[in-house]
Amino acid sequence: MGYVYLSIAIFAEIVGTSALKTSQGFTILVPSIIAIVGYGASLYFLSLVLGIMPVGIAYAIWSGIGITLITMIGAIWFNQIPDIPAIIGMLMIMSGVVIINVFSKTVNH
Repeated sequence: MGYVYLSIAIFAEIVGTSALKTSQGFTILVPSIIAIVGYGASLYFLSLVLGIMPVGIAYAIWSGIGITLITMIGAIWFNQIPDIPAIIGMLMIMSGVVIINVFSKTVNH
């Protein structure tokens, strides 16, 4: 269930962050509510994950995948195209997430 909860936490964080962008500093009601609910759900499910896997591993996966996916959403929806150094950095982050999941003995497989 750890990876299911982690997937839900990542999805909720992505929804929350996307809504945060459109809330314009919490001045628009509906996106503001979506952002608050998204972050609340994300932190709740992340807290469930922390009962199953180490905090550093869970946070690395949650934040690494979240950073990468929200950057893709930003490029598609908000026309915020990352430059080459940003893309290389995200590839390095994703490589780290893969290495943790495939090779680390601290992750429950």
